[in-house]
Amino acid sequence: MATKTATGTTPLHLILAWGFVGIPLAWGVIETLLNALKLFQ
Repeated sequence: MATKTATGTTPLHLILAWGFVGIPLAWGVIETLLNALKLFQ
């Protein structure tokens, strides 16, 4: 019978994953808000 080794997600992987998604997302939100502000000037 084969034994399975449980491997969890390391904090480094979580930070990299959130950064990979979060940085472009934040940039897109900021750019959208800046462009929307141009409408009200």
